[in-house]
Amino acid sequence: MAIPDNQIYLASRSLRRRELLKQIGVKYNILLMRETLNRPADIDETPLPDETPNDYIYRIINTKAEASWIRLSQRKLPLLPILVADTIVTLDGRILGKPKNNAQAVEILSSLSGRSHQVLTAIAVVYKNEIQMKLSTTMVRFREITQQEIHSCIKYDKVYDKAGAYAIQGLAAAFIVEICGSYSGVKGLPLYETSQLLEEVGIKIFK
Repeated sequence: MAIPDNQIYLASRSLRRRELLKQIGVKYNILLMRETLNRPADIDETPLPDETPNDYIYRIINTKAEASWIRLSQRKLPLLPILVADTIVTLDGRILGKPKNNAQAVEILSSLSGRSHQVLTAIAVVYKNEIQMKLSTTMVRFREITQQEIHSCIKYDKVYDKAGAYAIQGLAAAFIVEICGSYSGVKGLPLYETSQLLEEVGIKIFK
């Protein structure tokens, strides 16, 4: 069944995700869980003890999807599909997270130097209280990087809000020797999986 005006809500502040949706011609409105940045987070994203990265990201994305649909209903907005996404970086099965300060950013990037890591981006589309999810997993291998390069990356790429302390569209692109998987997934929204889910709920990518 087609969606009126072929529109969705995007439950994300990410400019990168907005750009990627525009790339495939999807019309969207922004649905934010928090009205202001000063409010506390609505969802506790702390990993549970012994939780695997896959279990963690599926739990978080499902929780965000449920909370987004409740938020939409509370605000009495038109009931359109909501797209939710979350990205994590893992190394040796450990979630690296987003750095809270310069020291953490240096530690994370140093650990990625000369090694392969995984970028997991989960997406969910929630519509009429039904949630459908997909996961994109991409392997990224960095060359050896110097401390000077790490500090330059932190300074110019503003990495504190980025999983793994880097942005693939930024200076860190110069570190990448190999990528196996989805470039758009590493950027924050895997377009293959996204287009599949949206088509399933009636959003026409190819008209």
